[in-house]
Amino acid sequence: MSSRSAIPPQEAADRLAIRELIDAYAHCADRRDAKGQMALFTKDTRFLVFMDPATAEPTQELHGREALAPVFDNLNTYKATTHFNGQSTLALDGDRASGESYCLAHHISSGVGAERTIMIASIRYLDEFVKQDGEWFFAERRLMVDWTETRPSTP
Repeated sequence: MSSRSAIPPQEAADRLAIRELIDAYAHCADRRDAKGQMALFTKDTRFLVFMDPATAEPTQELHGREALAPVFDNLNTYKATTHFNGQSTLALDGDRASGESYCLAHHISSGVGAERTIMIASIRYLDEFVKQDGEWFFAERRLMVDWTETRPSTP
């Protein structure tokens, strides 16, 4: 087993702040707080969606914080969502960082009558972060959908 040296206090604080940023994104999504979610991004952010991670071209590419509103508003089409964040890796470089985090996103839809479905998406986020005025933001977020499953769901 390898030993790990102590993490300097500023690095530990930065790592915690970035993890809290990732978790805030999921929290805002599940609470339908599009404005709160948008505030986690830089004004000149890039947001790319890859529905097929084997494809080099994104399915959707958005530029700028304001362009994110329709994407986040789309979550309102679901009765409920739960984004469960898993493991993440992070490389810090001063006021910039890059990382990869995993998420299982659960989306409940209501169909005809009492019919419900659940769509589960296995997502990886490839992120670029920037620290501005002492606060971390997403500078770029690549949403990679690795797989999805949709099935009937009962309350």
